[in-house]
Formats: sequence, C-alpha cells, structure tokens
Amino acid sequence: MADTRYAQLARDLSERIATGEYPVGGLLPTELELGERYGVSRHTVRAAIAELQQLGLVSRRKKVGTRVEAASPNAHYRQSLASLDDLVQFGATHVREVRRIAEQVLDRALAAELACPAGSRWLAVSSLRRDGAPPHLPIAWTDVYVDASRFDIALLAEQIRAAPEALVSSLLESHHGRRIARVQQDVVGALVPEALAAELQAPAGSAALKILRRYIDTAGELLDVSVTLHPADRYTLSMQIDRERASVSSRAPG
Repeated sequence: MADTRYAQLARDLSERIATGEYPVGGLLPTELELGERYGVSRHTVRAAIAELQQLGLVSRRKKVGTRVEAASPNAHYRQSLASLDDLVQFGATHVREVRRIAEQVLDRALAAELACPAGSRWLAVSSLRRDGAPPHLPIAWTDVYVDASRFDIALLAEQIRAAPEALVSSLLESHHGRRIARVQQDVVGALVPEALAAELQAPAGSAALKILRRYIDTAGELLDVSVTLHPADRYTLSMQIDRERASVSSRAPG
C-alpha cells in the first residue's frame, strides 16, 4: 500500500524527532510553516501530527503549539477528542479494513444496546482498524449501523468500499446531504469476545473498552450508530475539561 502524503510527512517528522532535530520538550514548526515547507495542505499537516500524537511523540495545546514529548513511539494508542473534526481526523489516520457489509434486522438485544427499535432495518458495516504506523497493530473492531430507511444502502455500501479510510458519518455528509450536528458518546468496560480475539490479537476475556457513538444530524435525527471495541492495553481516551469562566457584572453606585 502506497503511503499517503500525511503518512510520508509523519514519517519524516518522526525521523527528525528521533535524530534530535526537534528535541524533546521543544515545539514543532506551526501548521502553516510545515505546510509551506512540505508543500501540503493544513489538513495533511493536521493528519500527520495526529498520527504523531497517537505514537506518543507529540502533544498539542491550544495557544501553545505542538510539543515533542518523546524521541521514540510507544505501542499504546491515545485518542484526544475535543470536536467532531477530531473524530473525522481519527478515521483518516488509521488503516481500516472492511470485513463485512450487510443489511441487518435488529434483534431485541442489539436494539436495546443501540437504543433503536427492535425489528428495524439497518446497514451493518464491520471493520478492523489498525494503527497507521508499523507494525500496524489492531486498534479496534467497529460495527457501524446506518438507518436503512433513510438512505440508498446499496449506494452507501459501494461508497464505503471505495473509501474504507473515511468515517461512515463523513460519507453521509459528503454524498448524502446530511450534516452531523452532535455525537452522543458512551464508554463502558468490556471483555474481548472469543469471536474477535484473533482479529484483535488479544486474549479472549481480556479487558477492553467499548465506545458507543450515536451520530445526530441538524434535524435531530439519528443517522448512524457505531460500536467500537478497543483492547484496553492499547487505548486511552483523553479529554480536556475546562472550568467555565463565570461572568462578573458590576454596577456603578447610584
């Protein structure tokens, strides 16, 4: 598989970090500077930096920049989410292998998990997600369910096969005229089932994290639901919570 431009940029930056050109504790050039230096778009630069974050090489802080945290990568994956754009970037920086696309009628157990009506028809897409850097360890198994009553599922299936690196929600936006307004996310502890142990290269019954995301459009309608299982020893979900600044009102003495 040929490297994408972001992967080539990420590899070059990681090599420069390893040689000390960008030392631990220092900052990488800005997105604009890297884009001009390598002749790539800011989107490509962001994808490359996101991959370096996943490898534990850098961290990003608003109004600070991209700081070098380590000279060599670690095998543990950290996902940092602050916006819908982060989720899109998450899909773009991984190798996704589509294993199955088929129409599915939800039984009671699955309907309860997805909070959808039992007996309803959905397009089910199962895929294995690997780390974007060698040795491409499995990061997660994902099952995505798309409401079959709202879309041409045969067309959507073709689009998914043609662009396996894209989030299904991104394809719904780019090809079907729907816009995601918010994502509801639940994270629970789970165990790796025997049926997925070989795919995830993790022992059956070992600890895992299950993440359920419900994608809601601007009209408040549920478009798709994803259920992702991560081996716990390869995954950290990182979020930043800021204290909201209280407004202070003053009144002149009267």
